[in-house]
Amino acid sequence: MEILVCVKRVPTVGGAITLTADSRAIDTKASGFTISPHEECAVEEAVRLAERFGGSVTVVSLGPAEAQEQLRACLALGASAAVLIETAPGVETGPIATAAALHSVAASGAFDLILLGNEASDTGGYQVGIRLAHLLGMPVATGAKAITVPDDGSSLSASRSYRGVTETFTLPLPCVVTVKEGINLPRYPSLPGRLRAKRAAVRRVPAEAAGTAAVTAGDVRMTRLRVPDVPRKQATVLGQGAAAVPALVAVLAELGVIS
Repeated sequence: MEILVCVKRVPTVGGAITLTADSRAIDTKASGFTISPHEECAVEEAVRLAERFGGSVTVVSLGPAEAQEQLRACLALGASAAVLIETAPGVETGPIATAAALHSVAASGAFDLILLGNEASDTGGYQVGIRLAHLLGMPVATGAKAITVPDDGSSLSASRSYRGVTETFTLPLPCVVTVKEGINLPRYPSLPGRLRAKRAAVRRVPAEAAGTAAVTAGDVRMTRLRVPDVPRKQATVLGQGAAAVPALVAVLAELGVIS
């Protein structure tokens, strides 16, 4: 089974988000970059399927030259090959241009399955997987929390939860599936895997060769970023001792705890 996994270089943010002085980027001096958790699970799912059915896993990313770091991390997890569609520094690409660029790689190979994360952790756009499937003319399932492939490898069942109900869709291969974090537990890269990934070649494709001028020019123009205001926690002192009981009872009644 030949599988393509699309990943994106995103900032690693584990705490408070800090912006650069010009408010045009996330300050990553103390954090760095990674791929989205959904995409980590997509890589793991692809590697498991390749281990079961044979074949190979190719990872592709649209981004700057530094995105090779994330592609090599995927190679260390078991991917066989990596492709970087390289954009110029500072170029912003939206879902339309991203899908078009990924299509140039997806359409050039005989892939049985194309996996993506359900959404990138930095933009949360949810669009790229659906747009890519449309360009490829393939069926698509989104938000998968479980994937089942029969022994003959002719189809795929993708399950997801929606409002407490489990939905399962059966798609013929080839198809596109976007997965969510929790579909599996991604493995840690082994030392031999890290060494192999460090020596592996990453095929670099200029954005101009992606088949769309929008990728080169940038189809999104950033003005600035803004960190959303977080509501501050507040506490109200109702009083002290027995004198505070009437106020406490009034608050509990207002909340519906007592009547």
